[in-house]
Amino acid sequence: MAKTSVLVVEDESIVAKDIQNSLKKLGYSVPSVENTGEGAIEAAGQHRPDIILMDIMLKGELSGIEAAEQIRNRYQIPVIFLTAYADESTLSKAKVTEPYGYIIKPFKEIDLHTSIEMALYKHGKEQEVRKERDLYSSIVLDKSSDDCLFVKSNSRLVKVNTKDIYYVEALKDYVIIHAKESKFTVHSTMKDMLSKLSTSEFLRVHRSFIVRVDKIVAIEQSNLVMEDEKKLIPVGGSYRDELHSRLKFV
Repeated sequence: MAKTSVLVVEDESIVAKDIQNSLKKLGYSVPSVENTGEGAIEAAGQHRPDIILMDIMLKGELSGIEAAEQIRNRYQIPVIFLTAYADESTLSKAKVTEPYGYIIKPFKEIDLHTSIEMALYKHGKEQEVRKERDLYSSIVLDKSSDDCLFVKSNSRLVKVNTKDIYYVEALKDYVIIHAKESKFTVHSTMKDMLSKLSTSEFLRVHRSFIVRVDKIVAIEQSNLVMEDEKKLIPVGGSYRDELHSRLKFV
């Protein structure tokens, strides 16, 4: 089993050497020791360590906080800050980068080991959640045929016939699928929903609503009345012309 790799970023050479020796005694590998934020970013991309110990105050153009932010955005590698400065101002700036912990100097080997293991555990759990979310966001609304979707409901994938869907409603990072006898909330976007629903059967009538055209039973001013539904669906001004082109008026 490969050792956990820890990138060390510390501009005080004696402290950096002590950290490196402590990490090796604890059973970790140290692919590189850097003393600048620029070097940290380059080493993170080159070695892809499991975790990074980053001094907040570094010499050079980039601080440890700035380097950690770039590493998080580029590589999603967890960072633990090393600091002798525990003042509120410094911690407030550091929090923006969403670090996985802080180790206050001077520290003991047990502090290193505990902080690293807890950070790795937390990062691993977050990765599992992210993978599951991404998996379901791609599968939940995936077509199995032209007439149905599979929607996640209580850890199951339930088959829903599109002919039973009345409308789809946006809710922040989710959408609610309102069907004949039930409704489902899934992690998706309106754009993604449109790509999975038949354009000949469904139409977006508002930034927050997609309707099944043959379920429209009446139009009241700027609202749609849906079959067997009491809720009125608003029609946005920019969608009105397309709606009128899809309906026959006498």
